[in-house]
Amino acid sequence: MVHIPIPDLLRLLVLPVFAWAAWRDVQTRRVSNATWYPLAALAVVLLLTESWVAWSGPPFSREWMGLQVAVSEWYFFYIAVSLGFVAPLVLAFWWFRAFGGADAKAFLVIAALLPTYPFYHFGGTVFPVQGTVLGVFSLTILTNAVLLAALYPLALFVRNLIAGRFDSVMFVGRVVPWNEIPDSHGRLLETPDGTSRNGADLDAIRMYLRWRGVSLAALRKRASELRDPTTLPAEPNPPTDGAVGAKSIGSKTVTDGGKVVEKSRESNDSSYEDPWGAARFLAEIDHGAYGTTPTQLREGLEVLVAEDEVWVSPGIPFIVPMFAGLLVAFGYGDLLSGLLGALGIVAI
Repeated sequence: MVHIPIPDLLRLLVLPVFAWAAWRDVQTRRVSNATWYPLAALAVVLLLTESWVAWSGPPFSREWMGLQVAVSEWYFFYIAVSLGFVAPLVLAFWWFRAFGGADAKAFLVIAALLPTYPFYHFGGTVFPVQGTVLGVFSLTILTNAVLLAALYPLALFVRNLIAGRFDSVMFVGRVVPWNEIPDSHGRLLETPDGTSRNGADLDAIRMYLRWRGVSLAALRKRASELRDPTTLPAEPNPPTDGAVGAKSIGSKTVTDGGKVVEKSRESNDSSYEDPWGAARFLAEIDHGAYGTTPTQLREGLEVLVAEDEVWVSPGIPFIVPMFAGLLVAFGYGDLLSGLLGALGIVAI
């Protein structure tokens, strides 16, 4: 026998939406704000409806894990924790750049849509099977996502270890050939002085190349010439937002050709006041370049014209572990509580 309350059935709509958003995040690192509007509207409707039932209706309970769970008595507590603790926590993660903007918006929707544990009866089993002390479903999804996201640095480390690439950034980066940079996401983990966590954003690099109307291949071939800011185009192209696959408008493209320069760090000519025109680029674009400074941009360009392979932090498209955390939460429940229970620390 299958029994699913209508509100909980509607909450399952979060899965296909997050599946699409996760795919989109992997492909482009861009998720439209409009993605979250239907789920946000659904969250408001369910919050108002269930709050009215919990406030005005008789107390009701659901059988879960052999217990009668009093839903109405705790409903406002779950909402208070989800909206008053989980949502501000997510905003704090965004403020300190642990989350991207799309990640924060996605989880704010989860905090509003999934404050309480849903219940799905299939035969004699009720899902999720693993509960948690507080019973706040959005908190379960957050902890699941964080635990699953922690596997990514471990995978990078193992991959670099097997390849024999030993470096201080082997937990957070991978080595990418220079010609894959135009189609790669993330941040450079190198400067002319060596590996660094403070390298240039690859979206900002793409913005600069499109603004200048030059390919990375041409930049490498003509580095000695194009380092001179007087070679900047009089009418630059639109920089776009740096997304992979976006095309700049116009035909003022610097063609490949010219003298091939020796690929060495010593090729940097620092006699220019604004090498590469980095400061002019950042001053003239009508929107930001993901916090990139002229120094970061110059150093990133110097690395890319000198090296055949570079360390790149691909970053974690957090909507991916968020979607995985949702799947696990709906099916299994709370990973952290299950782990602590298996260790004999907490029994839920």
